[in-house]
Amino acid sequence: MPDILVISRQRSVRYDHARLVLFVQKAFPLCMEVAGKLGGPLSHLNRIECTVVGNRPMARIHREFLGIRGPTDVLTFPYGEILVCAPVAMSRAKEFGHDITTELALYCIHGLLHLAGHDDLDPDSAGRMAKEQAKITKAARLF
Repeated sequence: MPDILVISRQRSVRYDHARLVLFVQKAFPLCMEVAGKLGGPLSHLNRIECTVVGNRPMARIHREFLGIRGPTDVLTFPYGEILVCAPVAMSRAKEFGHDITTELALYCIHGLLHLAGHDDLDPDSAGRMAKEQAKITKAARLF
């Protein structure tokens, strides 16, 4: 099984890093099972890094790699890097009625599911991915 690291590279938004690590560690084996079924790159990687970043680096990378201005919630790279944006999580956590750490955990799981072989480019595939994400969050007891 690959190593998974959860790293913080921002200081502007407070969240419970230890709890985030625990959530990701609980969800990771479930995402690996999905990778085994879908054949995504997750099962072939030696290391995965989930890095919590601020708005500026996320916006820069979002524009550099996807040509889209502004920050986004999560970016996943096939070599095993997942970037999650703490300020975006802070604003969306309120919208969805949970805390920022849970929102960041959902972003990490979303990124892991991309590495497992899911995509969300059309409504059908996005629906399948959302269903899998809900199943994993329930099994990992995130909610």
